[in-house]
Amino acid sequence: MDSIMDMNAYLSMFIDESQDHLQALNENLLKLEGDPNDLSIVQVIFRSAHTLKGMSATMGFEDLASLTHEMENVLDLVRNGKLAMDAFIFDVLFKGLDALESMVADITAGGQGKADVGSIVGALKSIVDGSYLTRTETAAAAVAAPAGPAAAIDEFQLSVLKQSMDSGLKALRIDVSLEESCVLKAARAYMVFNLLEEKGEVVKSIPSVTELEQEQFDRSFTVIFVTEHDAKGLEEAVGGISEVAAARAEELDAGTLERLARPEPAAKPAAGAAAPSAPAAKPAEPPAAGEARKPAGGAPAASRTIRVDIERLDALMNLFSELLIDRSRLEQLSSEIGRGELTETVEHLSRISGDLQNIVLKLRMVPVDTVFNRFPRMIRDLARSLDKKVELIVTGADTELDRTVIDEIGDPLVHLLRNSLDHGLETTEGRLQAGKPETGTIWLRAYHSGNHVFIEVEEDGRGINSDKVKAKAVENGVLSPEEAARLTVDEMNNLIFAPGFSTADQISDISGRGVGLDVVRSKILSLGGNVSVESKAGVGSKFSIQLPLTLSIITAMLVKLGSEKYAVPLTSIVETGIVKREAILTVHGNRMLSYRNAVIPVVSLSRVLGAPDYREDDEEESEYIVIRKGDKWAAVIVDDFIGQSDIVLKSMGAYLGQTPAVSGATILGDGQVALIIDPNALFK
Repeated sequence: MDSIMDMNAYLSMFIDESQDHLQALNENLLKLEGDPNDLSIVQVIFRSAHTLKGMSATMGFEDLASLTHEMENVLDLVRNGKLAMDAFIFDVLFKGLDALESMVADITAGGQGKADVGSIVGALKSIVDGSYLTRTETAAAAVAAPAGPAAAIDEFQLSVLKQSMDSGLKALRIDVSLEESCVLKAARAYMVFNLLEEKGEVVKSIPSVTELEQEQFDRSFTVIFVTEHDAKGLEEAVGGISEVAAARAEELDAGTLERLARPEPAAKPAAGAAAPSAPAAKPAEPPAAGEARKPAGGAPAASRTIRVDIERLDALMNLFSELLIDRSRLEQLSSEIGRGELTETVEHLSRISGDLQNIVLKLRMVPVDTVFNRFPRMIRDLARSLDKKVELIVTGADTELDRTVIDEIGDPLVHLLRNSLDHGLETTEGRLQAGKPETGTIWLRAYHSGNHVFIEVEEDGRGINSDKVKAKAVENGVLSPEEAARLTVDEMNNLIFAPGFSTADQISDISGRGVGLDVVRSKILSLGGNVSVESKAGVGSKFSIQLPLTLSIITAMLVKLGSEKYAVPLTSIVETGIVKREAILTVHGNRMLSYRNAVIPVVSLSRVLGAPDYREDDEEESEYIVIRKGDKWAAVIVDDFIGQSDIVLKSMGAYLGQTPAVSGATILGDGQVALIIDPNALFK
């Protein structure tokens, strides 16, 4: 061979495309879980898995290719009608996806994508040969016996248990009994398995996981378990789960294990290999937990696109910003000089640079779906672990945001969604007692409004207890009692973003609403946005995040206040006009203006900014701009209009401090610096 192909040149492409395929697999597997008989979805999942396997093998990541191959074998049987999907198969495939994501993450960090996936591979093989179904052969009577041969284990399980004991771990038999009044037996069994999986590995369950999921047991079940923890501690932990009447943990020695083992001459290692991992999949929660109405996309389609490093786009944007400033300067100089040839050339330059500006901005715009697409799976898993039924409804996923903003909003949204599911939505029993449907709903929305994008997280849960929030704010010194007494309900609810509400001992007082929300607000504010909450006790809460559409270039109206110039984003302006001083009304001490069959508040920009050489009280007539934020309107009084211009946003960092209503600065065509007004900050 004359030369060796350097695979490193393709590594970045492999990582990006692998993440695309894994996301498609996650989304479509969730969709299939809602409609297990739709073979068209299985075909899409199979193609994604097949492509991922081929890519991994080509790059030399054998562990990744091997696991994907085993998953592909299962999917092949399903798509050809030889295997019907059930809860166990879904759980094993999801575990496989999680392992694949971990392997790709390891490759991204410079590793070789190695992982211990023996138990998952064993479970997948047992699905292919059908041996996983033999776990149902143990009779329910075996559960009632406190110990003995009824809780039989096969040779492979015996080997696993012995190896675990040789490495210093303990083999335990845990007998669990549920209360007679327990209604959701499968859900309680799931909670027991969830707890145990955090502390060790389940080797066998009696009855089988399938029987537990289908509630084909009386009130008791038994688990053979490997762990480093003491039997007494596990006994107490399992016994502490709601509606568990009793739990008894017994440590097993080698002799007891031998008595439990039963010879199975026909058994093959591959068939038994599923045993340790099969029960570990946990009984599935009743249907509807974590359902997502968001339409899942297919496998990543071949398209005429290339991937560009974000740093190159940043460099392009910075260079174009400087070009835009020079363009403005040229336009002003050509108007002052008045030469026809120069004017024509500059006008042509302006048109070309305008088209270039649109392209550069669109290059940086990314649909919020790149963040939203991981939430349905997250909600599904969290709903199962919390024993809640939840439906996630996603709208506006095609709304576009600047890539810089997209990269930063993931963590705040994860926190708000977890908060809504964990603390906002009631338990199934709590919802039924409150007269609500047992399935809670979380809405995740994104939409454009002016030069901002709004992202909302809403749920129909218990809502925020405003009085307790106010009391806690006074207790923590966030507000004085007098200040607290003057707050509206919305203002009280928004106190949960204060750092004073982020300590653990306040969770029960405020339904956990304040845990870490100060961090969420800090992150959003650092992006030039804002976050607020609306809530009604017993009805639910809605968190609203406002983000700038882009952090770079906007079209603005330039206005004067005396000798100073300011820029107001054009997308926030509804109308401009002139008003006589006597037309401004005073209502309960607030200045108002009649506008289009309504009365809207008047804001003095000179007073807000403390303009040194302009007083609107001296004017008989004043220019104003009407701005809008959602369903709120306001008229902002200014000195004079200069005109419309494309401006480059420059952050002022810490120079401006806490200057109200100012979001940054720009350099004008004459070289002067003008501050950029944030219209949303002018609303009270």
